[in-house]
Order: sequence, then structure tokens, then C-alpha cells
Amino acid sequence: MDIQNPTAEPAYQQLKAYVLSMIESEQWRAGAMIPTEQDLCKEFALSRMTVNRALRELVTEGVLTRVRGRGTFVTDRRHQSTLIEIRSIADEIRGRGNVHSSKVLSLERTKDPMALQMLEMPPGSTAFHSLIVHFENDVPVQLEDRHVNSLVFPDYINQDFEAQTPNEYLTRLAPAQGAQYWVTARVATAAVRQALMMEIGEPCLVLHRRTKATDVVLWHPASRYEFSGGF
Repeated sequence: MDIQNPTAEPAYQQLKAYVLSMIESEQWRAGAMIPTEQDLCKEFALSRMTVNRALRELVTEGVLTRVRGRGTFVTDRRHQSTLIEIRSIADEIRGRGNVHSSKVLSLERTKDPMALQMLEMPPGSTAFHSLIVHFENDVPVQLEDRHVNSLVFPDYINQDFEAQTPNEYLTRLAPAQGAQYWVTARVATAAVRQALMMEIGEPCLVLHRRTKATDVVLWHPASRYEFSGGF
């Protein structure tokens, strides 16, 4: 590929074609980190602006995924979640042959009036709140923001949610019934963006799921995740 040939198509387009060819030939596999912008500049004698434009467009097109502080990766299009069945994120990730891990950002008691109202708890009572990041092969793919009725699950606050997911714990005690779903595309807040290592301006796919005893909002970087379902 002669990227410096002035009679050929623009250099950034040629670089995009090169990246796509490396992915299609599986020399760069799904989930793999690609060479840095600096390395690509040196290899093809291109300006940083040209390389950045090519990679930025591939990120927008869903071919690549940028993780702040880590690098640029080949997007794994297998990252899917079913909306018909309530499953643990850990089971989904393991089902794809990948490694799940999580980090608990907070696990606390709360008297937040809005949370109590969502859980249909008496005013002034105490609910539980957990905030957890889920990783697939060390790449963050979900931020789980969950409120739990403490009257139904009194021992929730004492669990190790880096050893098991809240979903695994809750469904083992009482399988979910009467779940409601809302799916939206939303701009990530600064806190969500930081937790999921997202680029500024990258949208999120958000699943809000409510049962009689829990209310959870699941944030997913749109470039790393998609929902699917069937009957």
C-alpha cells in the first residue's frame, strides 16, 4: 500500500483501508489493541492529524474502540445482551469465552426519597445502593447503578460483589418477577464516563430495569455493546 502516492486516494482513507484489511484477515483480532497513533505515523510516514482522522472515523463507524488511558482496540461485535431474559453480566461474558471481573465503587445504605419511592418503601426507611463496574477482558463494558429494597434482601449490604454479581445473588434468593424495561441512548455524565473510560461525547446505551424489589440502571458504552433479543 503506497500511502504517500499523491495520485492515490487521500492518505487517511488508505490508512482506514489498511486497518480494515488487518481486521478482516484476522491479523488484528476482536478485542486486540492496535498500534498506537505514534507507531502508525512512523510506519507510514504520516502526520499525526492524518492518522488521528483515520482512527477517529473508524471509532465512529464502530470498527474500533478507544479506551482512555489504555489504547485503541478492535471492536468485538459479539458484545450483546438479551432483553428477553434477565441474565448475569458475568454469564454473558463467560458465554463469549471471555473473562469477567468487577470493581465495587460503592455499597451503602441510603434514605434517598426517590429511591424509596421507586422501590415502594415507606418514607424514612433505608434502602441499599451499589455502584459496580463490570469488565470484559479488563475492558469496562457496564456500569451497574442499583437500588435494593432492604426489607426484601436484608443481607445485600454484606455481600462481596467482586466475587459474585448482584444479579447472581438476587436471583438465587428470589427469581425476578414482573420486570419492566426502558432502553434509551444517553450522553454519559462525567462520573459515568470516568468509570467506563469513555471518550468525551461518546453516547451510552442505557437499560433501566425495575422489579418489585430492585431498581437498576445499566450504562454501556455504545461503541462496545449492543442489545439484542428475540421471541
